[in-house]
Amino acid sequence: MTVVSDEVLERLANGGAEAAWEAIADVARQTPVLTSRSLGEACGGARLLLKAENLQRTGSFKLRGALHKIACLGPEAQRGVVAGSAGNHAQSLAYAARARGLACEVYMPEEAAVAKVAAVEGFGGTVHLGGESVDDCVGFARERADETGAAFVHPFDDADVILGQATLGLELLADVPDVAKVVIPVGGGGLISGVAGVIKVARPDVEIVGVQASACSPFVAALAGEPAPLPAATIADGIAIKRPGEITLPLVQRLVDEMCTVGDEEVADAIVRLLERAKLVVEGAGAVGVAALLAGAVEPAANGATVVVLSGGNIDAGLLATVARRHETAEGRRMRIFTRISDRPGGLAGLLTLVAGTGGNLVSVDHVRDAVELSVRETGVELTLETRGARHAEAIFQAMREAGYDVSR
Repeated sequence: MTVVSDEVLERLANGGAEAAWEAIADVARQTPVLTSRSLGEACGGARLLLKAENLQRTGSFKLRGALHKIACLGPEAQRGVVAGSAGNHAQSLAYAARARGLACEVYMPEEAAVAKVAAVEGFGGTVHLGGESVDDCVGFARERADETGAAFVHPFDDADVILGQATLGLELLADVPDVAKVVIPVGGGGLISGVAGVIKVARPDVEIVGVQASACSPFVAALAGEPAPLPAATIADGIAIKRPGEITLPLVQRLVDEMCTVGDEEVADAIVRLLERAKLVVEGAGAVGVAALLAGAVEPAANGATVVVLSGGNIDAGLLATVARRHETAEGRRMRIFTRISDRPGGLAGLLTLVAGTGGNLVSVDHVRDAVELSVRETGVELTLETRGARHAEAIFQAMREAGYDVSR
């Protein structure tokens, strides 16, 4: 597919991204570039900017590519469009198809997030669940397109889709005159291929860095000349693919200056940091760039602005709550403790009065009488508390010990 990759670069050099923006501008948003002083300070005082594509319609950059692909389709579009996707491409294609008055069918993995399935259906798309991976679903979608005559829309390995994603790069060039480095999440490579292509045409000096999840990093392996590792489960599921695209791999090889990976622990921390400090809800795949900077896997530009693309915000509410609780526990702001009290009237009240006096906020209390050593007139008590941080948590422990309670986490 090197010929197609060359075609993409030629189209970008001849105004292809600008033409793509004209084709999608009536539906797609020009998303904001936001400053974050706290994140910049955490990265050594760098000038750090966030391209908030999580605020795009449908919650991800994928809408750009889907709209442009539909604009480039011929008569086959009248029979509808069909795709395979883990979620974001599915939502975006359904939204784009509705905007253009077309039918849409999407094949999604059996384990696809319930919220993403509901979003596709809410946009008027028909969802077929089945298969273990996006690759399986892409295969099903190709078969359906052959069967019905509908237009197949690949989530990333398509020249028109890539040019649609390139419109994000146009916005960066216009909004950030001093851009020196752009950090981009990498799944199938469509986003980084388009953005890197349009930026390198105008500003070859700008450094492009791609970030993959360490649990699923086929581009990193391919660039190192190694076989793609088997993908593992990751909270950055939106960029979990088995292999690079045939069109996107040559583009990444030619355009991207650096590739790195981050683990789920770093991604989870980045999600919470963005939520608390930037007030942005970002999914795992969209947070990998921030994770890479905070973990030191990517160095910010020494001069000029480092822009991190937040590629999507479609995180499951349950997962977001789990990640937030985990972070609170790690920071000492939420803890579960066990102690023993007298199994007589007033025993529990005395303990809770003590905790209230320390400023701890009681979330839950449970009596524990099984599988612990207790005297005849004792009961175990497990408390879940919210605190103001690690020092406050230690102060609560100390007050309970001084009051005679044997306390353990």
